[in-house]
Parts: sequence; C-alpha cells; structure tokens
Amino acid sequence: MCRSLEHLPNTCLERAKELKARFGSFLLKQELNIMGHSQKTDKLMLEDRQNWSFHELLAHKEGQCAFTTFLSSEYSEENIAFYLACEDYRKTKSSSKLCSKARKIYEEFICSDAPREVNLDHETRTITLKNMEQPTLSCFNLAQSKIYTLMEKDCYPRFLKSAVYQELITQLAG
Repeated sequence: MCRSLEHLPNTCLERAKELKARFGSFLLKQELNIMGHSQKTDKLMLEDRQNWSFHELLAHKEGQCAFTTFLSSEYSEENIAFYLACEDYRKTKSSSKLCSKARKIYEEFICSDAPREVNLDHETRTITLKNMEQPTLSCFNLAQSKIYTLMEKDCYPRFLKSAVYQELITQLAG
C-alpha cells in the first residue's frame, strides 16, 4: 500500500523539501533566540507565549515565523503573505510608489486567477478594485481585515493544536 518516494510527483517532493527547509530554519532561529537568556527569563517568555492572542502572535517575529510555517504546511501561506504585504504597503512613505505596490499586491493576491489568490468574497474584491483607481494607504484595509479574521477564526485555533506550535512551546521550555 505504501510506496517509496520515487513514485510521488516531483512537485510533491519539491514541496516537502521546501517545508522541511522552512521548518528546519525556523527551529534553528528559535535555538539561536533562546541562547543567552537565563532560565527565569525563558520561563517568563514561555508563559507569555502560551497566552499569546492572535494579534500578539503576529506582532512577534518568532510567533509569526511559527504561524507561517504552519500555514505553509496547510498550503495556505498566501493568507499570511497577503497580510504582511498589506502591512508593508501601509508603511510606504513615497506616494509615487503607492500605485506600483498596490498593483503588485492586487495582481498577486486579489484578482481572479492570481498566483497566490486569497479567499475573498465578490463584494470585497469589487470594493478593493474600486479603491485601486486612486490607491491610498488604506485601499486594502477591508480585504486585509477579512483575511485577518479568516486566519484568526479558522487557522489560529488549528495552529494552537499543531505540531509546529507544540514544538515551539517545547523548545522554549527546554
């Protein structure tokens, strides 16, 4: 019933290697971050992380990294990528760059058949497209809010039960 790896399509093998590489670098980063802290500090850090809200998780680099690893394993990393692209977009200082950055985000995540299309309802897509006529720093707010809510209500509870999260907690406790 179980066949060797050579029978799997190349895309599956490549994806598995990519996930292994991402997860491995995540673990290495965690080990490097923990070094140099006292045990008391580590315990406090562990307790803080066990009680993270979704907002706090995204605000911390290690939490964001773990959540991204988890979403990658579920083939839904486009959600966090879109969220982070919107955060980066909102920090844009130059108004001359707004248009090109907005177009890039729209084409990568929102338009029909986008390479990393996020799951948005028709109304949100329409409003976002209208906002694209005169891009402002807030033109993706509605779409970003919908994806944030999707991740918070759907993905985050599964993340808390995942092996990625358990590994993070175990590593911080060690």
